[in-house]
Amino acid sequence: MVDITEISAIVAAVGVIIGVVLTVLELRHLRGQRQTDLLVRIVPWVNIGSIELQQALMKTLKTEYKDYDDFVKRYGELHSEKPEQAAILAVANYFEGIGILVRRKLVDIDLVYDFWGPDINAIWEKLKPIIEGEKRKWNYPTLNIEYLFDEMKKKEQKFQKTRA
Repeated sequence: MVDITEISAIVAAVGVIIGVVLTVLELRHLRGQRQTDLLVRIVPWVNIGSIELQQALMKTLKTEYKDYDDFVKRYGELHSEKPEQAAILAVANYFEGIGILVRRKLVDIDLVYDFWGPDINAIWEKLKPIIEGEKRKWNYPTLNIEYLFDEMKKKEQKFQKTRA
C-alpha cells in the first residue's frame, strides 16, 4: 500500500522533472531568439524599410539587360554609385540576409514563402545573371541568396503539387 508520504514524494519528483524540461525548452528558445537578434544587428540590410525595399525592387525589375556582360556594358560595374547598382545591391543584400536566416533555421522557409510567394521567382531571374557574373569575377562560393531561392523553388514545387 502507498501512503501519503510516498505519493507526495512522487508528485514532487514529477514536478521537478516537468520544471527541468520546461526550463530547457525555454533556454533553447531564448538561445534561438538571441541568435536572431544578433543576426539582425549584424546584417543591417535585413532591416531595410518597406518603402526603400519596394523602390529598390521596382528599379531592379525595370533594369534591362540580357546577361552580366550586357549589364556591365549598359550600366557599368555593379559596385559603382549609380541608382541601378544601388537598387540591385540593396535587393540582393536583403535576400542574402534572409537566406542566412533561413539556412540557419532562424526563419522558417514557410514564413518567407507566405510573404513573397511565387513573386520571388521573378526577382531571382532578374538577379541571377548578375550574381553569377559577380561570383565568376570574384571567385565567390555559393551564396546564401542562392540557397534561399533554391529552397523557395522547392517550396513552390510542393505547393504546385498540392494544388494539382
